[in-house]
Amino acid sequence: MIKLPARFEHPLFALLLSGLMSLLVSGVATWNALSGHGGFAAKWLGAWLHSWLVAFPAVMVVAPLVRKVVVRCVQARD
Repeated sequence: MIKLPARFEHPLFALLLSGLMSLLVSGVATWNALSGHGGFAAKWLGAWLHSWLVAFPAVMVVAPLVRKVVVRCVQARD
């Protein structure tokens, strides 16, 4: 398997983690917006709170998995 140069480690980690987290958070926010009542501020704060409640534990699980993927895709540093 061809590996990326070590300088891509941080951008690859950020790309993968942000993609997975935005997928999860936008799903929670969309679900909350479609099922809730109230004005913009109430929907926004409700969506944010529900998203954060999913995002924090997800980062605790997803970040180590993404690190393992990145280690397999990037050359070891000298």
